[in-house]
Amino acid sequence: MQFHLSFPVEPLASAIQYKDELLLLGSCFAEEIGEKLQEHRFNTVINPHGILYNPLSITKALTSYLDGKIYTKEDLFQHNDSWNSWDHHSRFSALTPEAALEAINTAHAAAARSIENADWLILTLGSAHAHVLKENSRIVGNCHKVPAASFYKRLLTVDEVVTALDNVMHRLFFRNRKINILFTVSPVRYIRDGVVENNLSKAILLQAVHHLVNKFNRLFYFPAYELVIDDLRDYRFYKDDLVHPNAAAVNYVWEQVVKSCIHPNSQPLLHTIAEINRAAHHRPFNPESSEHQQFLRTYAGKVKQIMAEHPQLNMEELLAYFSPTV
Repeated sequence: MQFHLSFPVEPLASAIQYKDELLLLGSCFAEEIGEKLQEHRFNTVINPHGILYNPLSITKALTSYLDGKIYTKEDLFQHNDSWNSWDHHSRFSALTPEAALEAINTAHAAAARSIENADWLILTLGSAHAHVLKENSRIVGNCHKVPAASFYKRLLTVDEVVTALDNVMHRLFFRNRKINILFTVSPVRYIRDGVVENNLSKAILLQAVHHLVNKFNRLFYFPAYELVIDDLRDYRFYKDDLVHPNAAAVNYVWEQVVKSCIHPNSQPLLHTIAEINRAAHHRPFNPESSEHQQFLRTYAGKVKQIMAEHPQLNMEELLAYFSPTV
Protein backbone atom coordinates (compact mmCIF):
# COMPACT_ATOMS: atom_id res chain seq x y z
CA MET A 1 0.00 0.00 0.00
CA GLN A 2 1.09 3.56 -0.66
CA PHE A 3 1.04 5.83 2.40
CA HIS A 4 2.72 8.86 0.89
CA LEU A 5 1.50 11.11 -1.92
CA SER A 6 4.26 12.87 -3.81
CA PHE A 7 3.90 15.00 -6.89
CA PRO A 8 6.38 16.37 -9.43
CA VAL A 9 7.56 19.96 -8.99
CA GLU A 10 8.08 21.58 -12.35
CA PRO A 11 11.59 23.07 -12.72
CA LEU A 12 11.76 26.79 -13.28
CA ALA A 13 12.17 27.81 -16.90
CA SER A 14 14.72 30.40 -15.78
CA ALA A 15 16.45 28.95 -12.72
CA ILE A 16 18.43 30.64 -9.94
CA GLN A 17 22.22 30.77 -10.35
CA TYR A 18 25.09 31.78 -8.08
CA LYS A 19 25.67 34.93 -10.10
CA ASP A 20 22.14 36.15 -9.30
CA GLU A 21 21.11 38.65 -6.64
CA LEU A 22 18.10 37.57 -4.57
CA LEU A 23 15.63 39.64 -2.53
CA LEU A 24 13.23 37.73 -0.26
CA LEU A 25 10.16 39.18 1.47
CA GLY A 26 7.30 37.74 3.44
CA SER A 27 6.46 35.39 6.26
CA CYS A 28 8.71 33.50 8.66
CA PHE A 29 8.91 30.69 6.10
CA ALA A 30 10.64 33.15 3.73
CA GLU A 31 13.33 33.45 6.39
CA GLU A 32 13.67 29.67 6.70
CA ILE A 33 14.36 29.30 2.97
CA GLY A 34 16.34 32.54 2.85
CA GLU A 35 18.67 31.25 5.56
CA LYS A 36 19.20 28.07 3.56
CA LEU A 37 20.18 30.18 0.54
CA GLN A 38 22.53 32.24 2.69
CA GLU A 39 24.10 29.12 4.21
CA HIS A 40 24.90 27.99 0.68
CA ARG A 41 26.42 31.39 -0.08
CA PHE A 42 23.83 32.83 -2.45
CA ASN A 43 23.75 36.63 -2.59
CA THR A 44 20.58 37.35 -0.62
CA VAL A 45 18.78 40.18 1.13
CA ILE A 46 16.14 38.75 3.47
CA ASN A 47 13.10 40.62 4.82
CA PRO A 48 14.40 44.20 5.01
CA HIS A 49 11.12 45.13 6.78
CA GLY A 50 11.26 42.04 8.98
CA ILE A 51 8.62 39.34 8.82
CA LEU A 52 5.44 40.43 7.03
CA TYR A 53 2.41 38.20 6.63
CA ASN A 54 -0.30 39.87 4.56
CA PRO A 55 0.24 40.78 0.89
CA LEU A 56 -0.81 44.42 1.28
CA SER A 57 1.93 45.05 3.84
CA ILE A 58 4.40 43.29 1.54
CA THR A 59 3.41 45.43 -1.46
CA LYS A 60 3.64 48.55 0.70
CA ALA A 61 7.20 47.58 1.60
CA LEU A 62 8.07 47.02 -2.08
CA THR A 63 6.58 50.38 -2.98
CA SER A 64 8.65 52.11 -0.31
CA TYR A 65 11.82 50.64 -1.84
CA LEU A 66 10.83 51.81 -5.30
CA ASP A 67 10.02 55.28 -3.93
CA GLY A 68 13.27 55.51 -1.98
CA LYS A 69 11.33 56.40 1.16
CA ILE A 70 13.28 57.60 4.17
CA TYR A 71 11.54 56.98 7.48
CA THR A 72 11.37 59.78 10.05
CA LYS A 73 10.20 60.09 13.62
CA GLU A 74 6.71 60.94 12.34
CA ASP A 75 6.52 57.38 10.95
CA LEU A 76 7.03 55.90 14.42
CA PHE A 77 4.91 55.53 17.52
CA GLN A 78 5.81 54.85 21.13
CA HIS A 79 4.38 51.99 23.15
CA ASN A 80 5.68 50.58 26.45
CA ASP A 81 8.93 52.58 26.23
CA SER A 82 9.61 51.21 22.76
CA TRP A 83 9.59 53.13 19.47
CA ASN A 84 7.98 51.11 16.67
CA SER A 85 6.90 51.30 13.05
CA TRP A 86 3.52 49.97 11.94
CA ASP A 87 5.20 48.96 8.67
CA HIS A 88 7.98 46.92 10.27
CA HIS A 89 8.54 43.86 12.42
CA SER A 90 9.38 44.40 16.08
CA ARG A 91 13.05 43.50 15.41
CA PHE A 92 13.37 47.16 14.33
CA SER A 93 11.88 48.52 17.55
CA ALA A 94 14.20 50.37 19.92
CA LEU A 95 14.23 52.42 23.11
CA THR A 96 14.92 55.64 21.19
CA PRO A 97 13.51 56.86 17.86
CA GLU A 98 17.05 57.48 16.62
CA ALA A 99 18.06 53.86 17.14
CA ALA A 100 14.88 52.57 15.49
CA LEU A 101 15.29 54.87 12.50
CA GLU A 102 18.95 53.92 12.09
CA ALA A 103 18.04 50.23 11.86
CA ILE A 104 15.02 50.86 9.61
CA ASN A 105 16.74 53.18 7.14
CA THR A 106 19.92 51.10 6.93
CA ALA A 107 17.90 48.01 5.98
CA HIS A 108 15.71 50.12 3.71
CA ALA A 109 18.70 51.51 1.79
CA ALA A 110 20.01 47.98 1.21
CA ALA A 111 16.59 46.89 -0.05
CA ALA A 112 16.30 49.89 -2.37
CA ARG A 113 19.68 49.03 -3.90
CA SER A 114 18.75 45.38 -4.16
CA ILE A 115 15.44 45.93 -5.90
CA GLU A 116 17.18 47.88 -8.67
CA ASN A 117 19.63 45.06 -9.38
CA ALA A 118 17.98 41.86 -8.20
CA ASP A 119 17.63 38.95 -10.59
CA TRP A 120 15.03 37.30 -8.37
CA LEU A 121 12.38 38.58 -5.99
CA ILE A 122 10.99 35.75 -3.84
CA LEU A 123 7.69 36.55 -2.13
CA THR A 124 6.19 34.28 0.51
CA LEU A 125 2.61 35.22 1.35
CA GLY A 126 1.50 34.14 4.80
CA SER A 127 -2.10 35.16 5.39
CA ALA A 128 -4.93 37.07 3.74
CA HIS A 129 -6.03 38.24 7.19
CA ALA A 130 -4.93 41.78 7.95
CA HIS A 131 -5.01 43.74 11.20
CA VAL A 132 -6.39 47.26 10.83
CA LEU A 133 -6.01 50.16 13.25
CA LYS A 134 -9.44 51.34 14.34
CA GLU A 135 -8.38 54.96 14.70
CA ASN A 136 -7.41 55.47 11.05
CA SER A 137 -8.23 52.22 9.15
CA ARG A 138 -4.56 51.60 8.48
CA ILE A 139 -3.42 48.05 7.74
CA VAL A 140 -0.42 47.26 9.92
CA GLY A 141 2.44 44.91 9.29
CA ASN A 142 2.87 44.15 12.98
CA CYS A 143 0.75 44.81 16.07
CA HIS A 144 3.75 45.29 18.42
CA LYS A 145 1.76 43.90 21.37
CA VAL A 146 -0.55 46.90 21.32
CA PRO A 147 -3.86 45.85 22.97
CA ALA A 148 -6.13 43.91 20.62
CA ALA A 149 -8.92 46.43 21.24
CA SER A 150 -6.99 48.89 19.06
CA PHE A 151 -7.49 46.74 15.95
CA TYR A 152 -10.04 44.90 13.95
CA LYS A 153 -9.20 42.00 11.68
CA ARG A 154 -10.50 41.62 8.17
CA LEU A 155 -10.06 39.13 5.38
CA LEU A 156 -8.61 40.63 2.22
CA THR A 157 -10.38 39.82 -1.02
CA VAL A 158 -8.81 38.18 -4.05
CA ASP A 159 -9.36 41.41 -6.00
CA GLU A 160 -7.57 43.47 -3.35
CA VAL A 161 -4.57 41.16 -3.35
CA VAL A 162 -4.40 40.93 -7.15
CA THR A 163 -4.71 44.69 -7.59
CA ALA A 164 -2.03 45.51 -5.02
CA LEU A 165 0.43 42.97 -6.42
CA ASP A 166 -0.39 43.82 -10.03
CA ASN A 167 0.30 47.52 -9.49
CA VAL A 168 3.65 46.94 -7.85
CA MET A 169 4.64 44.34 -10.48
CA HIS A 170 4.17 46.89 -13.26
CA ARG A 171 6.32 49.45 -11.43
CA LEU A 172 8.94 46.85 -10.64
CA PHE A 173 9.22 45.57 -14.21
CA PHE A 174 9.62 49.15 -15.45
CA ARG A 175 12.49 49.78 -13.01
CA ASN A 176 14.21 46.40 -13.24
CA ARG A 177 13.77 44.79 -16.61
CA LYS A 178 15.65 41.58 -15.78
CA ILE A 179 13.92 40.64 -12.53
CA ASN A 180 12.01 37.38 -12.12
CA ILE A 181 9.50 36.87 -9.33
CA LEU A 182 8.95 33.60 -7.51
CA PHE A 183 5.81 33.31 -5.40
CA THR A 184 5.25 30.86 -2.59
CA VAL A 185 2.45 30.53 -0.06
CA SER A 186 3.60 29.78 3.46
CA PRO A 187 2.72 26.34 4.85
CA VAL A 188 2.55 27.85 8.35
CA ARG A 189 -0.97 27.24 9.68
CA TYR A 190 -2.37 30.37 11.34
CA ILE A 191 -4.69 28.49 13.65
CA ARG A 192 -5.24 31.54 15.87
CA ASP A 193 -7.46 32.80 13.04
CA GLY A 194 -9.39 29.52 13.15
CA VAL A 195 -8.95 26.34 11.11
CA VAL A 196 -11.65 27.16 8.57
CA GLU A 197 -10.54 30.80 8.43
CA ASN A 198 -6.92 29.77 7.82
CA ASN A 199 -7.94 27.56 4.90
CA LEU A 200 -10.03 30.34 3.41
CA SER A 201 -7.11 32.74 3.78
CA LYS A 202 -4.73 30.35 1.99
CA ALA A 203 -7.30 29.83 -0.78
CA ILE A 204 -7.44 33.58 -1.41
CA LEU A 205 -3.66 33.81 -1.59
CA LEU A 206 -3.42 30.83 -3.94
CA GLN A 207 -6.09 32.17 -6.27
CA ALA A 208 -4.48 35.62 -6.39
CA VAL A 209 -0.99 34.26 -6.99
CA HIS A 210 -2.02 31.91 -9.79
CA HIS A 211 -3.98 34.71 -11.47
CA LEU A 212 -0.79 36.78 -11.58
CA VAL A 213 1.51 33.91 -12.58
CA ASN A 214 -0.76 33.22 -15.54
CA LYS A 215 -0.69 36.91 -16.50
CA PHE A 216 3.04 37.73 -16.43
CA ASN A 217 5.85 35.86 -18.20
CA ARG A 218 8.45 36.38 -15.47
CA LEU A 219 6.31 35.24 -12.56
CA PHE A 220 6.62 31.70 -11.19
CA TYR A 221 5.09 29.64 -8.40
CA PHE A 222 6.86 27.19 -6.10
CA PRO A 223 4.49 24.84 -4.21
CA ALA A 224 5.96 25.04 -0.68
CA TYR A 225 2.43 25.04 0.75
CA GLU A 226 1.41 21.91 -1.16
CA LEU A 227 4.64 20.09 -0.33
CA VAL A 228 3.95 20.36 3.39
CA ILE A 229 0.14 20.15 3.39
CA ASP A 230 -0.39 17.53 0.67
CA ASP A 231 2.93 15.72 0.27
CA LEU A 232 4.24 15.39 3.85
CA ARG A 233 0.73 15.75 5.30
CA ASP A 234 1.50 14.73 8.88
CA TYR A 235 1.76 16.53 12.21
CA ARG A 236 5.13 14.88 12.82
CA PHE A 237 6.48 17.41 10.31
CA TYR A 238 5.35 20.32 12.52
CA LYS A 239 6.86 21.77 15.65
CA ASP A 240 5.21 21.27 19.02
CA ASP A 241 2.88 24.22 18.35
CA LEU A 242 1.40 22.27 15.38
CA VAL A 243 1.61 25.52 13.41
CA HIS A 244 5.17 25.87 12.12
CA PRO A 245 6.90 23.25 9.93
CA ASN A 246 9.79 21.63 11.77
CA ALA A 247 13.38 21.18 10.60
CA ALA A 248 12.60 17.95 8.74
CA ALA A 249 9.83 19.67 6.76
CA VAL A 250 11.98 22.71 6.00
CA ASN A 251 14.81 20.46 4.82
CA TYR A 252 12.40 18.51 2.60
CA VAL A 253 11.11 21.70 1.01
CA TRP A 254 14.69 22.92 0.60
CA GLU A 255 15.56 19.72 -1.27
CA GLN A 256 12.74 20.45 -3.70
CA VAL A 257 13.91 24.05 -4.05
CA VAL A 258 17.35 22.80 -5.02
CA LYS A 259 15.97 20.30 -7.55
CA SER A 260 13.47 22.63 -9.23
CA CYS A 261 14.68 26.20 -8.63
CA ILE A 262 18.49 26.06 -8.71
CA HIS A 263 20.11 25.97 -12.14
CA PRO A 264 21.77 22.61 -12.93
CA ASN A 265 25.06 24.41 -13.59
CA SER A 266 25.01 25.78 -10.01
CA GLN A 267 24.08 22.55 -8.26
CA PRO A 268 27.61 21.00 -8.12
CA LEU A 269 28.87 24.14 -6.35
CA LEU A 270 25.88 24.10 -4.01
CA HIS A 271 26.55 20.48 -3.03
CA THR A 272 30.25 21.23 -2.46
CA ILE A 273 29.36 24.13 -0.19
CA ALA A 274 26.86 21.91 1.63
CA GLU A 275 29.66 19.40 2.27
CA ILE A 276 31.90 22.18 3.59
CA ASN A 277 29.10 23.43 5.84
CA ARG A 278 28.69 19.94 7.29
CA ALA A 279 32.42 19.77 7.91
CA ALA A 280 32.28 23.13 9.70
CA HIS A 281 29.79 21.62 12.16
CA HIS A 282 32.12 18.73 12.94
CA ARG A 283 33.29 18.72 16.56
CA PRO A 284 36.67 16.97 16.96
CA PHE A 285 37.53 14.78 19.96
CA ASN A 286 41.05 16.25 19.99
CA PRO A 287 41.34 19.60 18.15
CA GLU A 288 45.16 19.57 18.30
CA SER A 289 45.65 16.11 16.85
CA SER A 290 47.51 15.76 13.54
CA GLU A 291 44.46 14.06 12.09
CA HIS A 292 42.23 17.06 12.82
CA GLN A 293 44.84 19.49 11.53
CA GLN A 294 44.91 17.58 8.25
CA PHE A 295 41.11 17.70 8.20
CA LEU A 296 41.28 21.50 8.54
CA ARG A 297 43.91 21.83 5.79
CA THR A 298 41.85 19.68 3.43
CA TYR A 299 38.76 21.83 3.80
CA ALA A 300 40.71 25.08 3.83
CA GLY A 301 42.01 23.99 0.42
CA LYS A 302 38.48 23.37 -0.82
CA VAL A 303 37.36 26.79 0.40
CA LYS A 304 40.35 28.51 -1.26
CA GLN A 305 39.58 26.75 -4.52
CA ILE A 306 35.96 27.98 -4.44
CA MET A 307 37.13 31.52 -3.59
CA ALA A 308 39.52 31.48 -6.55
CA GLU A 309 36.87 30.19 -8.95
CA HIS A 310 33.97 32.24 -7.53
CA PRO A 311 35.43 35.42 -5.99
CA GLN A 312 31.95 36.93 -5.59
CA LEU A 313 31.05 34.42 -2.88
CA ASN A 314 31.55 35.35 0.77
CA MET A 315 33.67 32.48 2.10
CA GLU A 316 36.05 34.32 4.45
CA GLU A 317 34.33 33.08 7.60
CA LEU A 318 34.67 29.46 6.51
CA LEU A 319 38.30 29.98 5.51
CA ALA A 320 39.05 31.40 8.95
CA TYR A 321 37.33 28.45 10.60
CA PHE A 322 39.38 25.88 8.68
CA SER A 323 42.72 27.62 9.18
CA PRO A 324 44.91 25.12 11.08
CA THR A 325 45.38 26.00 14.75
CA VAL A 326 48.72 24.26 15.21
